[in-house]
Amino acid sequence: MPGQFEPLPGGGAAVALDDVEISIIRSLAVQLLELIGPGPAEDASDDPLAELFAEGPSEPPSDPVLRRLFPDAYSDPEGTPGPKEAEEQKAYSSEFRRYTENDLRAGKRDSALAVIRTLDALSPVDDGGAVLKLSPEESKQWLGALNDLRLAIGSRLEITDEEDTDLLYRLPDEDPRKPMVMAYLWLGGLQETLVSTLLP
Repeated sequence: MPGQFEPLPGGGAAVALDDVEISIIRSLAVQLLELIGPGPAEDASDDPLAELFAEGPSEPPSDPVLRRLFPDAYSDPEGTPGPKEAEEQKAYSSEFRRYTENDLRAGKRDSALAVIRTLDALSPVDDGGAVLKLSPEESKQWLGALNDLRLAIGSRLEITDEEDTDLLYRLPDEDPRKPMVMAYLWLGGLQETLVSTLLP
Protein backbone atom coordinates (compact mmCIF):
# COMPACT_ATOMS: atom_id res chain seq x y z
CA MET A 1 0.00 0.00 0.00
CA PRO A 2 2.88 2.51 0.38
CA GLY A 3 2.54 5.47 -1.95
CA GLN A 4 -0.79 4.50 -3.46
CA PHE A 5 -4.41 4.37 -2.44
CA GLU A 6 -6.11 1.00 -2.23
CA PRO A 7 -9.84 0.34 -1.90
CA LEU A 8 -11.30 -0.53 1.49
CA PRO A 9 -13.98 -3.19 1.90
CA GLY A 10 -17.38 -1.52 1.84
CA GLY A 11 -16.08 1.62 0.14
CA GLY A 12 -13.47 4.25 0.83
CA ALA A 13 -9.72 4.11 0.38
CA ALA A 14 -6.53 3.72 2.40
CA VAL A 15 -2.91 4.75 1.90
CA ALA A 16 0.23 4.45 4.02
CA LEU A 17 1.99 7.79 4.44
CA ASP A 18 5.25 8.54 6.20
CA ASP A 19 5.73 11.58 8.41
CA VAL A 20 7.32 13.66 5.63
CA GLU A 21 4.48 12.88 3.20
CA ILE A 22 1.88 13.79 5.83
CA SER A 23 3.68 17.06 6.51
CA ILE A 24 3.95 17.94 2.79
CA ILE A 25 0.28 17.27 2.02
CA ARG A 26 -0.87 19.14 5.12
CA SER A 27 1.36 22.13 4.34
CA LEU A 28 0.13 22.28 0.73
CA ALA A 29 -3.51 22.07 1.86
CA VAL A 30 -2.96 24.93 4.34
CA GLN A 31 -1.33 27.03 1.60
CA LEU A 32 -4.28 26.27 -0.69
CA LEU A 33 -6.71 27.43 2.01
CA GLU A 34 -4.76 30.66 2.45
CA LEU A 35 -4.78 31.23 -1.30
CA ILE A 36 -8.52 30.61 -1.68
CA GLY A 37 -9.21 32.92 1.25
CA PRO A 38 -11.99 33.03 3.82
CA GLY A 39 -15.66 32.78 2.97
CA PRO A 40 -17.92 35.81 2.68
CA ALA A 41 -18.49 37.61 5.97
CA GLU A 42 -21.65 36.65 7.77
CA ASP A 43 -24.52 39.06 7.35
CA ALA A 44 -25.06 41.21 10.42
CA SER A 45 -28.77 40.39 10.40
CA ASP A 46 -28.02 36.62 10.61
CA ASP A 47 -30.43 36.12 7.73
CA PRO A 48 -30.10 32.44 6.72
CA LEU A 49 -30.82 33.34 3.09
CA ALA A 50 -28.20 36.09 2.94
CA GLU A 51 -25.34 33.74 2.07
CA LEU A 52 -27.47 31.92 -0.48
CA PHE A 53 -28.06 35.15 -2.41
CA ALA A 54 -24.67 36.76 -1.77
CA GLU A 55 -23.04 37.87 -4.99
CA GLY A 56 -19.46 36.94 -5.69
CA PRO A 57 -16.79 38.73 -7.69
CA SER A 58 -17.43 39.53 -11.33
CA GLU A 59 -13.81 39.84 -12.44
CA PRO A 60 -11.33 36.97 -12.75
CA PRO A 61 -8.69 36.78 -9.99
CA SER A 62 -5.37 38.50 -10.64
CA ASP A 63 -3.33 35.58 -9.23
CA PRO A 64 -2.60 33.05 -12.04
CA VAL A 65 -3.18 30.10 -9.69
CA LEU A 66 -6.62 31.39 -8.70
CA ARG A 67 -7.39 32.04 -12.38
CA ARG A 68 -6.58 28.36 -12.99
CA LEU A 69 -8.75 27.24 -10.08
CA PHE A 70 -11.60 29.60 -11.04
CA PRO A 71 -11.40 29.99 -14.83
CA ASP A 72 -13.80 31.98 -16.97
CA ALA A 73 -16.85 29.91 -17.88
CA TYR A 74 -17.09 31.22 -21.41
CA SER A 75 -14.25 31.25 -23.91
CA ASP A 76 -13.82 30.52 -27.58
CA PRO A 77 -12.42 26.97 -28.01
CA GLU A 78 -11.64 27.74 -31.65
CA GLY A 79 -9.08 30.44 -30.86
CA THR A 80 -9.15 34.22 -30.58
CA PRO A 81 -12.67 35.66 -30.86
CA GLY A 82 -13.49 38.88 -32.64
CA PRO A 83 -14.00 42.08 -30.58
CA LYS A 84 -17.80 41.67 -30.33
CA GLU A 85 -17.59 37.98 -29.40
CA ALA A 86 -14.84 38.71 -26.86
CA GLU A 87 -16.99 41.37 -25.22
CA GLU A 88 -19.98 39.01 -25.05
CA GLN A 89 -17.87 36.19 -23.60
CA LYS A 90 -16.49 38.56 -20.97
CA ALA A 91 -20.00 39.69 -20.00
CA TYR A 92 -21.31 36.10 -19.79
CA SER A 93 -18.30 34.97 -17.79
CA SER A 94 -18.64 37.92 -15.43
CA GLU A 95 -22.30 37.13 -14.78
CA PHE A 96 -21.62 33.43 -14.31
CA ARG A 97 -18.72 34.15 -11.94
CA ARG A 98 -20.86 36.52 -9.85
CA TYR A 99 -23.31 33.76 -9.00
CA THR A 100 -21.03 30.71 -8.80
CA GLU A 101 -17.58 31.62 -7.52
CA ASN A 102 -18.56 31.87 -3.83
CA ASP A 103 -19.94 28.32 -3.94
CA LEU A 104 -16.91 27.04 -5.86
CA ARG A 105 -14.57 28.61 -3.31
CA ALA A 106 -16.59 27.12 -0.44
CA GLY A 107 -16.35 23.65 -2.01
CA LYS A 108 -12.60 23.93 -2.48
CA ARG A 109 -12.20 25.22 1.10
CA ASP A 110 -14.25 22.28 2.43
CA SER A 111 -12.12 19.76 0.52
CA ALA A 112 -8.83 21.29 1.71
CA LEU A 113 -10.14 21.37 5.30
CA ALA A 114 -11.17 17.71 5.03
CA VAL A 115 -7.60 16.83 4.03
CA ILE A 116 -6.17 18.73 7.01
CA ARG A 117 -8.67 17.25 9.48
CA THR A 118 -8.16 13.65 8.35
CA LEU A 119 -4.38 14.06 8.54
CA ASP A 120 -4.61 15.65 11.99
CA ALA A 121 -6.73 12.72 13.20
CA LEU A 122 -4.14 10.10 12.20
CA SER A 123 -2.67 7.80 14.82
CA PRO A 124 1.05 7.25 14.19
CA VAL A 125 2.38 3.72 13.86
CA ASP A 126 5.50 2.44 15.62
CA ASP A 127 7.89 2.96 12.70
CA GLY A 128 6.63 6.47 11.91
CA GLY A 129 3.92 7.62 9.55
CA ALA A 130 0.38 6.29 9.58
CA VAL A 131 -2.25 4.55 7.52
CA LEU A 132 -4.87 7.00 6.30
CA LYS A 133 -8.32 5.45 5.94
CA LEU A 134 -10.97 7.47 4.15
CA SER A 135 -14.71 7.01 3.92
CA PRO A 136 -16.27 7.22 0.44
CA GLU A 137 -17.25 10.87 1.11
CA GLU A 138 -13.78 11.75 2.43
CA SER A 139 -12.27 10.05 -0.63
CA LYS A 140 -14.24 12.40 -2.90
CA GLN A 141 -13.11 15.43 -0.88
CA TRP A 142 -9.49 14.24 -1.07
CA LEU A 143 -9.84 13.74 -4.81
CA GLY A 144 -11.06 17.33 -5.22
CA ALA A 145 -8.26 18.68 -3.03
CA LEU A 146 -5.55 16.67 -4.80
CA ASN A 147 -6.84 18.00 -8.12
CA ASP A 148 -6.78 21.59 -6.81
CA LEU A 149 -3.26 21.15 -5.42
CA ARG A 150 -2.01 19.81 -8.75
CA LEU A 151 -3.69 22.66 -10.64
CA ALA A 152 -2.07 25.18 -8.28
CA ILE A 153 1.41 23.64 -8.58
CA GLY A 154 0.98 23.15 -12.33
CA SER A 155 0.09 26.81 -12.68
CA ARG A 156 3.21 27.88 -10.77
CA LEU A 157 5.27 25.56 -12.99
CA GLU A 158 3.50 26.99 -16.08
CA ILE A 159 2.28 23.57 -17.21
CA THR A 160 -0.33 23.95 -19.92
CA ASP A 161 -0.28 20.59 -21.69
CA GLU A 162 1.14 17.05 -21.67
CA GLU A 163 4.28 18.18 -23.49
CA ASP A 164 5.12 20.48 -20.57
CA THR A 165 4.74 17.53 -18.18
CA ASP A 166 7.16 15.45 -20.27
CA LEU A 167 9.78 18.21 -19.94
CA LEU A 168 9.50 18.07 -16.15
CA TYR A 169 10.94 14.57 -16.09
CA ARG A 170 14.13 15.87 -17.70
CA LEU A 171 14.81 18.75 -15.29
CA PRO A 172 18.29 18.52 -13.72
CA ASP A 173 18.41 17.95 -9.97
CA GLU A 174 19.91 21.40 -9.36
CA ASP A 175 16.91 23.16 -10.97
CA PRO A 176 15.11 25.14 -8.23
CA ARG A 177 11.75 23.90 -9.58
CA LYS A 178 12.68 20.26 -8.97
CA PRO A 179 11.05 19.92 -5.49
CA MET A 180 7.81 21.41 -6.82
CA VAL A 181 7.97 19.09 -9.83
CA MET A 182 8.45 16.06 -7.57
CA ALA A 183 5.43 17.13 -5.48
CA TYR A 184 3.36 17.61 -8.66
CA LEU A 185 4.20 14.16 -9.99
CA TRP A 186 3.76 12.46 -6.61
CA LEU A 187 0.34 14.07 -6.05
CA GLY A 188 -0.61 12.93 -9.56
CA GLY A 189 0.19 9.35 -8.63
CA LEU A 190 -1.88 9.61 -5.45
CA GLN A 191 -4.75 11.15 -7.41
CA GLU A 192 -4.64 8.44 -10.06
CA THR A 193 -4.75 5.59 -7.53
CA LEU A 194 -7.51 7.31 -5.55
CA VAL A 195 -9.59 7.63 -8.74
CA SER A 196 -9.19 3.90 -9.34
CA THR A 197 -10.58 3.10 -5.87
CA LEU A 198 -13.72 5.12 -6.63
CA LEU A 199 -14.46 3.39 -9.94
CA PRO A 200 -17.23 0.76 -9.80
